[in-house]
Amino acid sequence: MSKANIQWFPGHMHKAHKQIKEVLPQVDIIIEVVDARIPYSSENPLIGAIREKTPCIKVLNKADLADPAITEKWIEYLEQDQDIKAISITTSKPEQVHQITKLCEQMLPHRLGQDKQIRAMIMGIPNVGKSTIINILADRIIAKTGNEPAVTKNQQRIRLPSGIMLSDTPGFLWPKIENANSGYRLAVTGAIKDTAIEYEDIAYYAAEYLIEHYLPRLQQRYEFEDVPQSDHELMELIAKRRGALRAGGHFDIYKVSTILLNELRSGALGPLSIETPEMAAVEKVEVAELMALQAENKVEKKKSRRRKYNKRK
Repeated sequence: MSKANIQWFPGHMHKAHKQIKEVLPQVDIIIEVVDARIPYSSENPLIGAIREKTPCIKVLNKADLADPAITEKWIEYLEQDQDIKAISITTSKPEQVHQITKLCEQMLPHRLGQDKQIRAMIMGIPNVGKSTIINILADRIIAKTGNEPAVTKNQQRIRLPSGIMLSDTPGFLWPKIENANSGYRLAVTGAIKDTAIEYEDIAYYAAEYLIEHYLPRLQQRYEFEDVPQSDHELMELIAKRRGALRAGGHFDIYKVSTILLNELRSGALGPLSIETPEMAAVEKVEVAELMALQAENKVEKKKSRRRKYNKRK
């Protein structure tokens, strides 16, 4: 299966990026919500590029769906940056969510006092649970929630019971997802609408990863003892167990894809992580090399156009 780069940057996301850049100088701390199953792929590189030295709390949400041992590794990995603290939470446990405001106060003791106020900005890609976190922190319904990506469309400011002034921002992705693996992981978890990539391709990507990293879970869930040698074989086994066979013995690819993705996303396969810090370290280097090559090619194209123009003159 070939992996394509994804470009998905709707107008409201472009607007959100511009607004964030304008407001950031007035912000004391950034709260970036990421998906605990894919902390690297769900982290927005645009935020890293514009935050400079602004302290940041990485909130690994949906920790109940992620592999706890790998989540611990992620927290250690992310906190290698001295300006970053990481915390794993699940919104079904409000006491975990309220640790975010306590962490803000710990990181900014100089902003505590009678005439002072912590100004925080919360960010996150679509469908990562940011709105639910805001509602818990505010102790009331402030932000609309939903399972579809990109529910929040406008920036708003909320005074939290703790006294923190929180700026909410629309969930937005970056203009182009250079790392094809990240694009597929975002699709697997539902952060990107299922129309952004072929639905069956998303399921096959998930199947390949699950065979390598969580085979016993698959065998237990779908009640088979065989060891599938490929993503296609796994899909066929699931089809047989779940009655997704068509006439002639062929299986319904769309139906099996739906079963696998729904059960992965809902946690029915157990808590699992779809990337590790080790994978991220390798892919960051690959993406940096790719972007350097693209920049070089861009310069060469400009030079080539200039030479052609000068010849015509």
